[in-house]
Amino acid sequence: MIDFVKAHACGNDFLILDEAVAVGAHAALAQRLCARNTSVGADGIEYLQRGPDGKFTLRLFNSDGSEAELSGNGTRCVAAWLAMSEGLQSVALGTLGGVRTCRVIDSNGTEYLIESEMGVPQVEARTIEIPGVGTLSGAEVNVGNPHFVLFPEQVDFGMRGLKWQELGVKIATSPHFPHGTNVEFVIMQSNDKIAFRIYERGCGPTTSSGTGTCASSAAAMVLLGTARELTALAEGGAQRAVWPNNNAVMRLTGPAEIICQGKAFQADAAVADKPAVVLRLARWLSQQHCAPELHWQ
Repeated sequence: MIDFVKAHACGNDFLILDEAVAVGAHAALAQRLCARNTSVGADGIEYLQRGPDGKFTLRLFNSDGSEAELSGNGTRCVAAWLAMSEGLQSVALGTLGGVRTCRVIDSNGTEYLIESEMGVPQVEARTIEIPGVGTLSGAEVNVGNPHFVLFPEQVDFGMRGLKWQELGVKIATSPHFPHGTNVEFVIMQSNDKIAFRIYERGCGPTTSSGTGTCASSAAAMVLLGTARELTALAEGGAQRAVWPNNNAVMRLTGPAEIICQGKAFQADAAVADKPAVVLRLARWLSQQHCAPELHWQ
């Protein structure tokens, strides 16, 4: 059995597993356990490891099995779990995108409000060409992982006659970004408030994103001249980004909630042995006077 914890931040949900259970099959396990209709379901898995020195490290795998540098929301979910399970009110979590320090500001049962240090965003204006769409001007932002931020004029976040989800996948998989990119569509609602939508690399549309909040806020601050303290509203709820200047560490404040703990079955041999399963099914069908056609994938 595989022990897991499920948590979410503004609807962006994650499973938290001990690193040891992966035994080198991180991607396959993420694909299996994150499946919405046939397993536990999540946007990704945070594999948590405590080193001999007591320091924590994370590896994030998306629902499609790809590995990402980090997730702001996922990191916050892990911080909430460590606060609940071990009483840690402040914790540094190592990721492939750098160390992120999280601090519990408030809590109520399984719900936590957490401030995270998200590093120093790097923002650069960039124009790209997407076949069948045309030229798109936006911002390339690095907050430990890659983002491309656009500023649509349509209230539904669409651009160039496309829904934001349709354009998002074209950009996320464009050759302009050899390792893929997350994509945000940002509308400035006031000097201190933005609304945005997220197309996440390796996952697709999500209700929220911590690093997406940071990237969207940083791009709006640099290119649109918004206030340096922003409320960023995604479909799953609001988060707060504070970035005093371009050389400062951005701080992100948002919620995280522990949903449940559980156990998932290990993949058993019968599932792995596809020929045996299909042959047993064929024998049963023949007994029912059926003659199925079997097609091997």
